Amino acid sequence: QVQLVESGGGLVQPGGSLRLSCKASGIIFVINIMAWYRQAPGKERELVASITGGGYTNYADSVKGRFTISRDNAKNTVYLQMNSLKAEDTAVYYCSSTKPQVWGQGTQVTVSS
Repeated sequence: QVQLVESGGGLVQPGGSLRLSCKASGIIFVINIMAWYRQAPGKERELVASITGGGYTNYADSVKGRFTISRDNAKNTVYLQMNSLKAEDTAVYYCSSTKPQVWGQGTQVTVSS
């Protein structure tokens, strides 16, 4: 059974940090491009960051320099370190894989004072 399980969301003040984790099961993790997406209320889901099995990364312009995606292939886990968080980062964050394409259940990130 293919499954992606996210964790690490929560409420944080502007300027704060959070680290999201996504543990995969049922897939050949190392061959997968893993990605984080987010969806804010009333907006479309957007790509935040992606990482290949070899560690090549790609980021949305809005998070460059603040967010870092990484992966541990031995643990079948992908991470998203989020620093200098802003109110506009508030959204449900989803983890996804490509082979097959599977989505996690999402984790809420709220940035508010």
